[in-house]
Amino acid sequence: MPNPQSDLRSMAEQLARLIEVSVTLNSTLNLDELLRFIIRTATEIINCESVSILLYDEKRGRLVFTAATGSDPKQLAEIPVSLDKSLVGTVFRENKTISLSDVQNDPRHYAMVSQHMHFKVKNILGVPMRIQDKPTGVLEALNKRDGNFGESDADILSVIASQAAVAIHNARLVKALQDAYTELQAANALKTNFLALASHELRTPLGVIIGYASFLQEESPGELSDHARQVLNAAMQMRGLVDAMTNLDMVRTSEIVVHRQVVPMQQILRKAYAEVKQLAEVKGQRIIMDMPESPIPVKGDPEKLNSVFVNLLDNAIRFTGEGGKISIGARLQPGGEVLSWVQDTGKGIPEGELQKIFQEFYQIEPHTTRTHGGMGIGLSIAKGLVEAHCGTIWAESPGLGKGSTFKVLLPFLSTTTLEMMGRK
Repeated sequence: MPNPQSDLRSMAEQLARLIEVSVTLNSTLNLDELLRFIIRTATEIINCESVSILLYDEKRGRLVFTAATGSDPKQLAEIPVSLDKSLVGTVFRENKTISLSDVQNDPRHYAMVSQHMHFKVKNILGVPMRIQDKPTGVLEALNKRDGNFGESDADILSVIASQAAVAIHNARLVKALQDAYTELQAANALKTNFLALASHELRTPLGVIIGYASFLQEESPGELSDHARQVLNAAMQMRGLVDAMTNLDMVRTSEIVVHRQVVPMQQILRKAYAEVKQLAEVKGQRIIMDMPESPIPVKGDPEKLNSVFVNLLDNAIRFTGEGGKISIGARLQPGGEVLSWVQDTGKGIPEGELQKIFQEFYQIEPHTTRTHGGMGIGLSIAKGLVEAHCGTIWAESPGLGKGSTFKVLLPFLSTTTLEMMGRK
């Protein structure tokens, strides 16, 4: 006679296991671990000899074994499973549960799988794995240990299959994102290595060219000296690009070493101005210095801060037309922070580009129609160097054709330091 209490106890135990399965499936994102858990748990709850997971491969248009009790996943994946001539194919195609107590006499039984796995199938329970009623695979249980599969087995396996389908889908998405990120990192590392190698290998031949061109410019008469000067200018421009590539490599690998010392901001800006003065004069541009006479103290690496403003000035010169005006200045803020800027009357920046211009190799102009030079790395280098000083850099512009302003805010110094600078 049936025992109601025993049946209730058994149902409660199964319900508890299903809750446990649900929690685990929703917290596991490792695909291999997830598959092993599904087949192991389903085998225990259904009390059968084996459980298999077959997922639909859209590219090949067939079901593929993904996991099975006691089998090698790689060998399973090699077994072709027909959608038209197999029991699991019928489950998938018709999107319905199939339970058979005598598999061997069913014409849809796919004997090749049994032979390959060295496993004799007696009875089978197959349920579709669905996401929003769309079948994505099949979860099948083989050889019930105490008779044939019943209606309760089908209900339980269907619940597991539904939850497993969603969990596997999520795990696949996470794995795809991880793979994409790994590929992106590899590509990024390749680009970084190329920059480091190229900048290193170019320094020696450039040094030779600059040396000979300088010698010829000084020693050669007339037109030959002019030719040497042109070669020297081109080589110096190339060396500037190589230096930019080296700085970018340091920024990207976080290998920037900041040697801090207290220096007047005016000293840094004047040195940067001296380096770009000739470029501005060639275009007939005026650079105006807007700074107070009293020292504006800043604690940082003079060489690296100089690179920041050389890049900002170079950017302003390139994007400002002939006869334009560029202003460079600094102010000590009430809280002790130092605000510096480079302002131009040039091309301006669209509002949507104000953040993007600090990205590596980003150019506002399409590369096919560019009218301004540069590699698009100067601003990203400036940003990296400013952030290495715990500072902030940003751009402002009223719009295209209305010029732009680049501002740099560096951290404040202590009151004691300010007083010492004042006494000096």
